[in-house]
Amino acid sequence: MLNLNRYRERAEYEGEVPGGASTDVSGREAYNRYGEVAVAVLARLGGRVLRHAELKLTVVGDETDRYDEVLAVWNPSLVAFVALATDPEILAVRAHRAAGLEHATLICCESGTEPVLAAPEL
Repeated sequence: MLNLNRYRERAEYEGEVPGGASTDVSGREAYNRYGEVAVAVLARLGGRVLRHAELKLTVVGDETDRYDEVLAVWNPSLVAFVALATDPEILAVRAHRAAGLEHATLICCESGTEPVLAAPEL
């Protein structure tokens, strides 16, 4: 899965905040609250983050294509991804994700059975 995230300047919580956490945080901080749990659940389900990078510049596109970071995440199967998305621990903190992200794109890429990230041959 290729995750493209654009953060809100300040988190925007709606309704109850998980764990009674402060709502006066940046969008990135709110998302990181979600991310800590997501990475642990991902590992438990056999997946892992292959690459995380801050984005500096959109080369082709417009303002709607602006993102703050990209994460390449490997899941052992689509079933494992669905298990991640519906895991009770994830559902308990999803409000942090929603509060922190202004916009997100999640792209499902074809993958092999092993978590490999390598430079393409030129």
